[in-house]
Amino acid sequence: MKKHIKKRTPKKFKKSLPKKSYNKLFTTIIIITLSILFGLLVGSYYGTEIDNVAHEIKEIATVDVEKKEEHKITYEEKTKALEIAYTNHIDNNIYIEKAKKIKEPEPVFHFEEPNLEEIDKKIEVHTEESSIFSPQTNKEQKKLITKKEPIVEKTKKPKSNRPKLAIIIDDMTTQKQINHVLNLGYTVNMAFLPPTTGHKNSAKITQSLKNIYLIHLPLQASSFRYEEENTLHIDDNLETIENRIKYLKKIYPNTKYLNNHTGSKFTSNQQAMDKLFQVLKKYDYTFLDSRTTAKSVAAKSAKKYGVKMFTRNIFLDNKKDKKYIQNQLKKAIKSAKRNGMAIAIGHPYSITFKTLRESKHLLKDLDLVYIDEL
Repeated sequence: MKKHIKKRTPKKFKKSLPKKSYNKLFTTIIIITLSILFGLLVGSYYGTEIDNVAHEIKEIATVDVEKKEEHKITYEEKTKALEIAYTNHIDNNIYIEKAKKIKEPEPVFHFEEPNLEEIDKKIEVHTEESSIFSPQTNKEQKKLITKKEPIVEKTKKPKSNRPKLAIIIDDMTTQKQINHVLNLGYTVNMAFLPPTTGHKNSAKITQSLKNIYLIHLPLQASSFRYEEENTLHIDDNLETIENRIKYLKKIYPNTKYLNNHTGSKFTSNQQAMDKLFQVLKKYDYTFLDSRTTAKSVAAKSAKKYGVKMFTRNIFLDNKKDKKYIQNQLKKAIKSAKRNGMAIAIGHPYSITFKTLRESKHLLKDLDLVYIDEL
């Protein structure tokens, strides 16, 4: 007989959890929620930091660009630097403080053209020739030089058989510079830059001068970073050029002489020079070609319009060095003795004034003259 096994009835599935389990589940959910919130907060914080870092990097890059831009010295800063340099008679390489901090080659302020020394090397063979008209020696120039009519104004002083040397200091703008020229102990011409925001009184200070002086007329250069205000350009029309010369005649009433400041591009352009010389003829000016380019066509325009004209022989201070300046002065003296006259141009550097003062003994066999005495 089979043993009867009593089947156990299975326990009913409990549909609800005990109270302790609810607490554990609730605690877990809270922990997970807090963890998520914490993660979001941390992510937001570091995300902001990353944005800040990116922003700072951008600012640094911008500052670097701005610093490079600062290296491009403005015209106003340049003129201020020139004024300080000339007024205090220190070497002419003053720059704004910000530009000094940049570890890049500092620019040099040139007061005529940046390659004058190279220009003189190209035409060195002509430095011993007459200063009348251009250094070219073609047939037309020889005809002009042998012309019977006087090319310059009559000499006011008694005639002398000694060679004549006219030394000219360009870029004059201050009374202090005038005083230094007058204290050299012998005759030296002065050429004044027209007034600008950087040197407002460069015309007023000439009113008390009893001696002949020149207007240092800014003309367009081939490549020149620091251009003077109201520089004449090759594409200026005749009216613009005439208005400029007419204005200069008004503020510089006591001179009929002018020479070019820079101007390598202008003086080598025949159309531009023809327009200028038409005006110079009308207002009775004598032109001195500073010869900032070997390609100057000034002599052709002078002949065409009947304008009195000279050309310089020597630049004295392409290098601000006493030995160099003195050697250049000796070249000018040699040229004057050979040809009867010569023109030398310098600038109001302290070393130029010092060298000229200490070189007076070299000039004993010449007549140092104003431009109207040539």
